[in-house]
Amino acid sequence: MKSQNNHSTSKSLIKLIFISSSFCALCIYISMVLMTIMKYQDMRSSTQDLPPTSVEHLVFGLGSGSSVWPKRKDFVRLYWKPNKMRGCVFVGSLPKSKDNDTSIPPLCLSSNTSQFLYTWGPTGHLSANRMTRIIKDIVDMNYSDVRWYVFGDDDTIFFPENLVKTLSKYDHRLWYYIGARSENFLASQYFSFEMAFGGGGFAISSSLAKVLANVVDSCIERYHYLYGSDARTYSCITELGAVLTHEPGFHQVDMLGNTFGLLATHPVTPLLSLHHVNHTNPIFPNMTNIKALQHLFKAANVDSQRILQQTVCYDKKLAWTVSVSWGYAIQIFPYNKHLPDVLRVPKTMKPWQRGNSMDTEYNFNTRPIHRDECDRPIIFYLNSISSGKDGIITNYKKSTRNCSRHMPSLKKLERIKVFSNKLDLDVNQLRSPRRHCCDIVPSIANGLMEVGIRECRNEELIFMR
Repeated sequence: MKSQNNHSTSKSLIKLIFISSSFCALCIYISMVLMTIMKYQDMRSSTQDLPPTSVEHLVFGLGSGSSVWPKRKDFVRLYWKPNKMRGCVFVGSLPKSKDNDTSIPPLCLSSNTSQFLYTWGPTGHLSANRMTRIIKDIVDMNYSDVRWYVFGDDDTIFFPENLVKTLSKYDHRLWYYIGARSENFLASQYFSFEMAFGGGGFAISSSLAKVLANVVDSCIERYHYLYGSDARTYSCITELGAVLTHEPGFHQVDMLGNTFGLLATHPVTPLLSLHHVNHTNPIFPNMTNIKALQHLFKAANVDSQRILQQTVCYDKKLAWTVSVSWGYAIQIFPYNKHLPDVLRVPKTMKPWQRGNSMDTEYNFNTRPIHRDECDRPIIFYLNSISSGKDGIITNYKKSTRNCSRHMPSLKKLERIKVFSNKLDLDVNQLRSPRRHCCDIVPSIANGLMEVGIRECRNEELIFMR
């Protein structure tokens, strides 16, 4: 009997210990959950207490070479704000004569990478190792109050105000690797659909950059067989467990020829960069590449966030479709065209390389160019811009010739005037973008059409009537 009582007592004691242990485990789990919630709430509140991200919180690391920099520094001069922006143009060797031009970033000597192998092949560039190590070089320079490191090439055109706006969506204290893939399908497939292509530019949060700088050398050693610095950077970030955050405003521009189609159908997101500007045709007719970009920046400097934003409206009386790529060009289709078809990128460009049936495939929806000129849209390019207390006025001038089959009203139209207010997107609008609407003045007088851009009403549809 005594033995049975002892056994029963032992079972009760074990049961009690098990219940207590389970309860303690539950307590620990609840405590961990509460601590995580509190930590997240603290982070959110502290983020709200932080001053807004500004261009002074960004540091740029640009890759170049001493032989090409003199030819490309004018591209950087387009967007560089010497009294506000920080960073360096890294070269393999410094010129003998010092350049005191303060309108561009200073030249910095890249660290020695001769100890690293590079085995990609005869057409590769050993400078890929040096370019990869720019991440370590610039972090080791110990800039103060850095939230984001932005990397690109000497022929990458950045739009700094839009970078600031876009990066303000993210917490720089977390690990972020932000960029975009190539527009070219084969290039993305060969390297990775989850790699930020370096020429298009990419941003790394300061918290991730510090960790990356400490381990990047081992990655250069392991990935000696890869082609470019962006592939090495991507591989190293992947080993750290971080992933790419896609921002379609970065543009690698892996294409040749006329990039009109890409620019005239920009996604509803701020334009962040343009690459290969010296490999494509001037974006405005009858101009050099640099003059054309300077012309684009006349509009970008007035309303950076609206540049290239596509707005579409319909003329009910004339049955025209009007597509405005603000600050760049306007297309008039002399017929009704459904909105999804207008948003498809016209194939004005040529492939970066030829020799494969997939060379002309891109990572976006495209539409062919009509062989018959009368079926193509009439294009009006930006001519001038002015701003005042009543808003912003952009003027566009007809570029393409009239077709013999076009109606008299279209032949007569020579200029388009667009009215808009400066775009200043808040964080919610950036996270949940919506295309703007426009209205057309019904009558065309003196060869002029007027268009007003505005926010769409709550349940308003953009459709042909």
